[in-house]
Amino acid sequence: MNATDITFDVNGQSVSGYLALPDRPDAPGVLVFHAWWGLNSIFMNLCNRLAAEGFVAFAPDINNGRIAKTIDEAKQIMDELDGQQKYDVVVAASDFLRDQPEVRKEPFSVIGFSMGSAWSLVLAGDRPDNIHKIVMFYGAGETDYTKLKAAVLGHFAEDDEWEDEKYIHAMQNEMQTAGLRAQFHFYPNTSHWFFESDRPEFNAEAAELAWSRTLEFLRE
Repeated sequence: MNATDITFDVNGQSVSGYLALPDRPDAPGVLVFHAWWGLNSIFMNLCNRLAAEGFVAFAPDINNGRIAKTIDEAKQIMDELDGQQKYDVVVAASDFLRDQPEVRKEPFSVIGFSMGSAWSLVLAGDRPDNIHKIVMFYGAGETDYTKLKAAVLGHFAEDDEWEDEKYIHAMQNEMQTAGLRAQFHFYPNTSHWFFESDRPEFNAEAAELAWSRTLEFLRE
């Protein structure tokens, strides 16, 4: 496995990202969209874990180099960053991953965390031919589900003050009505961010189960 910090072009500007390559060529690609904290070590390490499992994993820096350690800092970053710029980064990241010589020439997968889950749906709606699988971690969003060509796996917290359970179920129903395969799991005794080991909400048992389910889904 080989991993490195990289830059890629977004509208003529250099944007940072993290690219992890497996030991073999012609590997399936996975985009990783971080939570609102930014591209911190948790999400870079996830790319490493994916590469160790045989995937090319790429995480773009949607927060323009800014890292939040507290909820208040994350809210400030969310308020101050331009939504169009974030969108442009997400789309450019898709093109960047598609063009990597190590990536198998087929649609790839997206894993999104909280804020990143919403962006994964936006991308899959705008670039349906590029995305064939979406993994959502405790984050919701919206798009025109009739445009999607992706199967969806969702990991959600049982006790989540940030996402309404009724909305999550409604989202799943809309996906299924549109003909998508959408399987959602709710993890007992968990809160938002339960997968991230640097957060007080981290739940090791739930995180391990979600990880195993994610790998199984990506390999199907």
